[in-house]
Amino acid sequence: MNEVQLEVAKAYPNDSGRGIARLDPDTLLHLKLSPGDIIEIEGAETTAAKVWRADRQDWNTDTVRIDGFTRQNAEVGIGERVEIRKAEAEKADSLVLAPPEEASVQFGSDAAGMVKRQILKRPVVERDIVPVMSSTNHPFMRSPGQAIPLIAVETDPEGVVLVTEDTDVELREEPISGFERTGGGITYEDIGGLQNEIQRVREMVELPMKHPQIFQKLGIEPPQGVLLHGPPGTGKTLLAKAVANETSASFFSIAGPEIISKYYGESEQQLREIFEDAKEDSPSIIFIDELDSIAPKREDVTGEVERRVVAQLLTMMDGLEGRGQVIVIAATNRVDAVDPALRRPGRFDREIEIGVPDEVGREEILKIHTRGMPLSDDVNLGHLAGETHGFVGADIESLTKEAAMRALRRYLPEIDLDEEDIPPSLIDRMIVKREDFRGALGEVEPSAMREVLVELPKISWDDVGGLREAKQDVQEAVEWPLNSPEKFDRMGIDPPAGVLLYGPPGTGKTLMAKAVANETNANFISVRGPQLLSKWVGESEKAIRQTFRKARQVSPTVIFFDELDSLAPGRGQEVGNNVSERVVNQLLTELDGLEEMGEVMVIGATNRPDIIDPALIRSGRFDRMVMVGQPGVEGRERILEIHTQDTPLAPDVSLRELAEITDGYVGSDLASIAREAAIEALRDDETAEEVEMRHFRAALENVRPTITEDILDYYDQVEEQFKGGNTPGQDRREGGHIGFQ
Repeated sequence: MNEVQLEVAKAYPNDSGRGIARLDPDTLLHLKLSPGDIIEIEGAETTAAKVWRADRQDWNTDTVRIDGFTRQNAEVGIGERVEIRKAEAEKADSLVLAPPEEASVQFGSDAAGMVKRQILKRPVVERDIVPVMSSTNHPFMRSPGQAIPLIAVETDPEGVVLVTEDTDVELREEPISGFERTGGGITYEDIGGLQNEIQRVREMVELPMKHPQIFQKLGIEPPQGVLLHGPPGTGKTLLAKAVANETSASFFSIAGPEIISKYYGESEQQLREIFEDAKEDSPSIIFIDELDSIAPKREDVTGEVERRVVAQLLTMMDGLEGRGQVIVIAATNRVDAVDPALRRPGRFDREIEIGVPDEVGREEILKIHTRGMPLSDDVNLGHLAGETHGFVGADIESLTKEAAMRALRRYLPEIDLDEEDIPPSLIDRMIVKREDFRGALGEVEPSAMREVLVELPKISWDDVGGLREAKQDVQEAVEWPLNSPEKFDRMGIDPPAGVLLYGPPGTGKTLMAKAVANETNANFISVRGPQLLSKWVGESEKAIRQTFRKARQVSPTVIFFDELDSLAPGRGQEVGNNVSERVVNQLLTELDGLEEMGEVMVIGATNRPDIIDPALIRSGRFDRMVMVGQPGVEGRERILEIHTQDTPLAPDVSLRELAEITDGYVGSDLASIAREAAIEALRDDETAEEVEMRHFRAALENVRPTITEDILDYYDQVEEQFKGGNTPGQDRREGGHIGFQ
């Protein structure tokens, strides 16, 4: 009899609950199997599954991918070895299923028929857990998309049997006792995008529980505690639940605030009791959620209770001579607020950061959350994963829910809400389309961006007239590194860290920043200078730190500082509380620490570049200085076209002629001219249908150009200085002084 030994790996997200085992083509050949055949899987117990081919990346790896239910049926964990052989499955004459002990389920009239339809052609072995998906019109619902574990109490004949149309399926209501393994709960298949983190947690938790002898052989103590930290919504609590479920350890959960009591000594007592119970029930896992709420830094808290709780926790984790197989897992999203005494080896020995998932991780999470969804063919999850930078698992879940709700709104008009039953034909027709996801993307934002979110106006490069060279400069500095970083790698250079747009007021600096934010598809954080300044010492610097920290979390991000001169004027000039000096210093350190910032670009805009602190405009900080000057004739014509695209123009209006006579007018002036001309036309005749050339001429008299000789001189000088040769600070003129006194 042919058989092979393979290592167990976790199933693909879509295979969960389907009783499928994935093998690579070589193994299939060796066992003389073809897809759809039945195999026996023997771990501590024997179970059966249907064979399918594994994806390309799993070829030649000697693994078999099976989901949590099949693993429980065979009593193996991920990474252990199982024996696999071809099975001779007989047709089942009858099959009796019953819920496990803790689930009390009432079955409706046609429940047996429904279950049978779901498990047709599935191989079953007596004592197996058979997961049944609860669906919307199911008589027993947990939550849609969650599998309900039923246990195969008896099969006739015995051995591996196949459910067919002729099988008699019977459901019993009374739960079966004596089955410790109850499916349900969260398995590793329900966690997406945390491959390495799961691996590390399993080394820490599963190994010591299942094979303590390894640690004895090496002569070391198994790890005592794991601290999971990372932004909210990345799956810390989920991971702890999955570990507890997959190790079949007892699970004790401490929710921070619950154990704090007003009576002296009671909080410590509750902690002690939990640790004692865990010791009696070992192997067990104690999970402390929101660790920062019960173990804050002792020097920072005023309350006596918190200090005693921290001290008690320290002694419980250290003084447990024979803590035996009790492992403590804690989760927090403010790892810096946790008492440092807890963060030393011997207490929490491993700190595992659970960060924002990358594109591959996001696709896996999307697959998990959409596996019970009827998706239409035009939904491309890979593409969606590419568009959701900075989304954590919780955001992606809310995105899929929002898309499903949008799909539901499409069908609502056809549903009669007063009727009890919705016609099955309508339910079968429901699908979630690509446009539902597109709409949902507009409403769900990454949670780390909530406080700094700006609604982006939909402005593209086409809406920016003229300014060809400036556009080119900004695209090279910002879009290239974000959209095609390989160009820079190929040349062996780093992309610029920041871009400073300077020029007269009204030339379109802020507009360009908006266009960049839209075109790069990156997250956009806009910082208006004065908003950061606070009268409290240290608050302004903190605001800048927070901004950069958020940007790193949800990168790729563009941070835009408007009116940079108000935030970072030259140091050594102001008298008084020198807030801005500290702000400049903080900005310098953030910009210079940009090495590890990854994909965060900084854009600043100002019309007074000469009063900005010189240290900011050296290479490595704002290393690209882009002058956004007055537009030329072509530029002005293009700007007028943009601003009059919705205006009905009379045949005699020549935008070219207007462009030629508006020397010195910048973008915002031309916008005013277009608006004034339309108002002139209405002033002439309230029923006017179009705007004539004379109206534009009249408007020109009312709008004066921004650019005067003085301004032109001033910016020419500034531009000369920044081009090199003359460093800012040597030249002083009436346009504001530069540098040090």
